[in-house]
Parts: sequence; structure tokens; C-alpha cells
Amino acid sequence: MAETYARPRFGEPREPKNLVNPGNRLMRVIEFVTGNHFRAAAFLVVCALLLFLPGFFTIPPIDRDEARFAQATKQMVESGDYVDIRFQDDVRYKKPVGIYWLQSAAVETASAFGLPRAQLRIWVYRVPSLIGAIGAVLLTYWAALGFVTRRGAVLAALMMCSSVLLGVEARLAKTDAMLLLAVVAAMGALSKVYLSWQRGEDPVHPPWSWPVIFWTALAGGILLKGPLILMFAGLTIITLAVLDRDAAWLRRLRPVWGLMWTLVLVLPWFVAIFLRAGDTFFATSVGGDMLSKLGAQESHGAPPGAYLLLFWVTFWPGAALATMAAPAVWRARREPGAQYLLAWLIPSWLVFEAVLTKLPHYVLPLYPAIAILTAGALERRVLSRSWLTRGSAWWFAIPALGSIIAVVGAVKLTLHPGFAAWPFIAAALIFGLFAWWLYDNNHAERSLLNAVAAAVFLAIAVYGIVLPSLTPLFPSAEVARALRNVTCVGPKAAAAGYHEPSLVFMTGTSTLLTDGSGAADFLKQGSCRFALVEQRSERSFAQRAEAIGLRYDVGARVDGYNFSQGRAISIAIFRSEGTE
Repeated sequence: MAETYARPRFGEPREPKNLVNPGNRLMRVIEFVTGNHFRAAAFLVVCALLLFLPGFFTIPPIDRDEARFAQATKQMVESGDYVDIRFQDDVRYKKPVGIYWLQSAAVETASAFGLPRAQLRIWVYRVPSLIGAIGAVLLTYWAALGFVTRRGAVLAALMMCSSVLLGVEARLAKTDAMLLLAVVAAMGALSKVYLSWQRGEDPVHPPWSWPVIFWTALAGGILLKGPLILMFAGLTIITLAVLDRDAAWLRRLRPVWGLMWTLVLVLPWFVAIFLRAGDTFFATSVGGDMLSKLGAQESHGAPPGAYLLLFWVTFWPGAALATMAAPAVWRARREPGAQYLLAWLIPSWLVFEAVLTKLPHYVLPLYPAIAILTAGALERRVLSRSWLTRGSAWWFAIPALGSIIAVVGAVKLTLHPGFAAWPFIAAALIFGLFAWWLYDNNHAERSLLNAVAAAVFLAIAVYGIVLPSLTPLFPSAEVARALRNVTCVGPKAAAAGYHEPSLVFMTGTSTLLTDGSGAADFLKQGSCRFALVEQRSERSFAQRAEAIGLRYDVGARVDGYNFSQGRAISIAIFRSEGTE
């Protein structure tokens, strides 16, 4: 008997009827987990852990943003000051305090449970990002239930879970995974309010739960990354009001009570930082960081269309299906659900394309809308049958390209081909090939599931095995390891020519960042001192050492590659004479 599905309009979901097991093992798994919400949520958590945990504990701190966030949090814990944000003696006022509080809580909790050297373990600082990524996957499922069936919601969440960009952010101690969680919570609650109004449900006594989620998520997003979350919600509301010529549904958000609740949550810290630093935080955060992104900040400029090109990689493996779903989504654009999702997606995407500063993670909060739209088209069997179907080859292309880059990188940097990763690379290629070869409009779900399996094996190979083995990419970790092996008590360090934040995080907040001459003067001041001098600064170090009569010993040398600057480096570790 052929499969038959109820084909709901976007925003009017009904469960599929008369489903028949197509005989594929992966499809049988989906049949089982979509039996109820608990099994669906448990399945998504397991998938998220399989995709996010490889490399989570073993990849050293990544320069520069992750290391800066982690070091600022470490200083909060060391000083007990949870209001001010600093990197060594400099203020760090680009972002509000939310992520630092979450990371501090993770460090304090790990220390309370007796984890040795919790403040120096970068994975502890990554725990909020892991929680944020998993939470965003579950909230994508929750939000999608307003638009598609439970089966479609699981598929939408799987697209988010397996996306390359979320996999990267789940492993970085930054704001973006937690911001994604806040945005999906806010936009999911907003969608419930909007769609209930479209259906004419309970106009007199609408529920309080959705407004509470919306305004709380809004406050969380503001504390994490300032007013950015307001752009997503605001542009969506404005777009819907223009298209519907009516914004009466906004009363269901309880705006007066909601704004008061949001202010209660966000104002205490903003008042505290104003009393501490005056208007410096606001000038630096809004003027120095946010407005500067209208230009090409920190050489991250790119022309319009860059995010569209990056989408093929950052939203893999869902990108191929999203492209094939685009014609059907556009035909359904006036249906309430599709209209809401497009209002979430298109205006903010255009803003990001127009801004000159472009980083891949900026558009991450828009990916859940794409995933749900794709799942809706997938559920109704209306994927494109045109030349766009050739994009299914991308399911195999990414594992192939990723594997080649990983192996070549391992050989070039470590002279070792990384044989331990090869079985997982082979599995990723096989599942990617199955996803491509088996694709057709009636079995797109099967191809997607094979592509997700390919993503799991690729994550194990690249993040779990290859990246941690590329020690030349992480010279700070090698320098810190060398300093931990000394026998003197309380070693102090000064760095010349290599000033990456990861070095400060791993060698101590008191690490002096100076030049070659300053490193020689530092070494002269006492025993158990170490000068970490990059090769280009060695001449000035030697000249100053001779001038001041410094006697020093030559310790280890760390050769590596500074990927933040794109050049090879060599760091000599000099120590004051007499240090063991």
C-alpha cells in the first residue's frame, strides 16, 4: 500500500495518516521516536551529544574570541567581581555579562564537585555553549510543532542538530549557541501567539505561558548579546503587521507586563555597570562594537551574497534540501505559517547581507526558520524536481572535501596521516554516498537521515581525532605544558611577539605581554621567571639582555602555526638562571 500523508497548510499541522514502514532501518528509527514527545526529545538529545561531544573536551582554546571570553570569565572567578568584565587590566565591554555569568557558574560548579584545575580546563567554559546548542535543537522541535507534524518537527530539529555551523558553536566558549537558544525560544513563543490569532483561538483569555517565554527569552538575549535579539523579533513583527495590515495580535503578548518583566531582568546589571564604569560600557558596546560592524570590522568585510554562498557549507546537510524546498516555500508564502517563518528569515537576512562586517555565525539564529520551512515542504512531498535536485550531490561532496582537508592538514602539520580517523571518514563517505544515490522526491527523508549519519561520523573524525592531534595549531597549549613541567614554585611568564589570548588563559592572568626588551627586563627581576620569546623578537631580547647583564638559560622551543595571523611561529622559552 502506498504511503499517504495529510498535507497541512503551514501553521495548520495534522499528524500523517496511514504511514507505512518503508523498510529502511533509519526510517524505522524515525517511526519509533515520533511515537510521542518524550521519545522524540530523547532521540534529539542523543543525536546532539553524538554530534557535539567529539573534540569538546580535547580541542585546546581557540583564538581569539573563545580564549578572550574564557579569560574574562576566569578573571571574574579569580576576583569575585561579577559586574565588571576585564581581560587582564583592560576592560572588555563589547558584550553584556550574560555569557560570563553562565561560564562562571560552570566553573564554580565544576570546582565544587572537586574537578582539579577547573579554571584552566577550557571545556568547562564550553558547557554553556553545549547546553545552548542542545536546548536550541529541542526548542526548534518545539517551535516546529506549530507548523508541521511531530515527524516534520523531528526532521527540522535534526537539520539544526547536524548543521556544520551549530556543531562549531557548540564547541566554542562564546555567546552564539546560547543566543540561538534565546532567539528560538522567543520566536517560537511569538509564533504560537501569531498562529493562535490567525486561527481565531481563545481571543478573550489567551494563555500567559507564551508571553512569559517570549519576554524572558528577550531579556536573556539582551544580557547575552545586547539588542540583537530585538532585531529578529522586531523585524518579524513589523513585516507581519505590514503583510496582514493588522497588528491586533500583539495584545496577546501582554506588552505592558512583558516590558516590565524584561526590565526587571536586565536593568540591575546595566545599572551596576553604569555605576561602575559610567557610560564607557555603552559607548564601547554600542558605538565601538555594534555600529563599527556597519563597516568592515577587523578585516571581516565581505560583499552582499556572502552568507548565501556560505550557507551551502554552514547549513550542511540541510542546505541541499532547503534549496530544493525553496520553490514550494515561495508558493506557500501567503499561508500563515510560511508567512511567519519567512518574516523571521528574510528581513534579518537582508540586513546581515547589507552590513559589511560578515562572520558566519551572525545568521545562525535564522537557520531554525529555514529548517522548519524545509521540513514543511518535505512533509508535503513538494520538493523541486528541477535541476535543483543536482544539489543532492552535496551530501557526498562535503564529507569528501572535509576528509581530504583533514588528512592533508594532518600530514602537512604533523607528518602523520591520522589513520585512526580513516574508518570514520570511510563511514561518512559511505553514508554521504547513500544520501546522494538514494535521493528522490518520495524518499527525501531517507536521504536526509543518511546525511545526518554521515555528519556524525565526520564530526568524530574531524573534531574528535584530527583537530586535537594538530598540536602545531595550538602553540599556547604546548607552551603551557612546558611551564607546568618546571619544578620551581609559582612560575611567572612574559611573552614577546606572541600575544594570543589563549596564552594568557593557559599560562595565567598575570602573564606580561611585552616586547623583546621588556621580556629581558622581566627576566632580570627574579627567579622562577620565564620569557616566551617569538623568533622575530629574539634579537631585541638578546640585545637588551646583554645591555643589562642578564644571565639566562635556554629552555624548550615550541614551533607552531598562528592561524589568527596566518604565519608560522617559533617560541623560545628562556628562564632566569638558576631556575630548575
